[in-house]
Amino acid sequence: MEAASCAPSHFNSQPWRFVLIRDRERRNHLGRIAGRSMVEVMGKGQFWRRYLKYFRFSSDETRKTGDGIHIDNMPAPLRPFIRFLFSEKGGEVMNKLRVPHILAIDSRKLITTSPLILGVMLTREEYRKGELSAMYSMLALGMAIENIWLTATSLGIGVQFISLPMEAGGSYWQECVEMIEAPEDYEVIALFRLGYIDPNAKRPTIDWSSTQRRNIQDYCFDERFGNGWQPAGSASQTAEP
Repeated sequence: MEAASCAPSHFNSQPWRFVLIRDRERRNHLGRIAGRSMVEVMGKGQFWRRYLKYFRFSSDETRKTGDGIHIDNMPAPLRPFIRFLFSEKGGEVMNKLRVPHILAIDSRKLITTSPLILGVMLTREEYRKGELSAMYSMLALGMAIENIWLTATSLGIGVQFISLPMEAGGSYWQECVEMIEAPEDYEVIALFRLGYIDPNAKRPTIDWSSTQRRNIQDYCFDERFGNGWQPAGSASQTAEP
């Protein structure tokens, strides 16, 4: 939390607020919400329609694109059909195989076994939707979260965004908001789970990795968008005498 407070913010307004949830029953409750959210999101197919473009199914594909998630952990009987299952048409088959329920069990476990849940909020005094202050506040919050993430990582603590209740929307996310009990003048933005990383922990039944990154030439440009990026010290970066 001290690291978060060191983040820059517009006029040093520090618009962020955090709720630390450590009570076991409250964490269990959130885990149940996330599990139900997983079934809802996966079962209706909206997950596939929105995120299919980010699925990667081989190391070669992962290296080629440099982004997305590599689905590298699947039950052996499902591996030959992985490309079909993780497709819009494969959603119906996934439902019949109860894959959303398998994922829901794993999701619930991940949250209930995390010793700390972090609720992240912004004060509506600064976070005014439709105004520049909303963007300034969100940028400030992003930097505060990055400070938390880097500090946690340096201490061997893992951090993960709990997105499923937000994806499911409606009553699922509302339950999370009500659990935090934020006053009306605060907007609940996100939830994260934290815990020390166990190197011997068993991976979820269906899991993925996302360590690959795009080549810098794909997202960094010189002077104007589209100009090929050149490393510092290269011919195009050398100042004239």
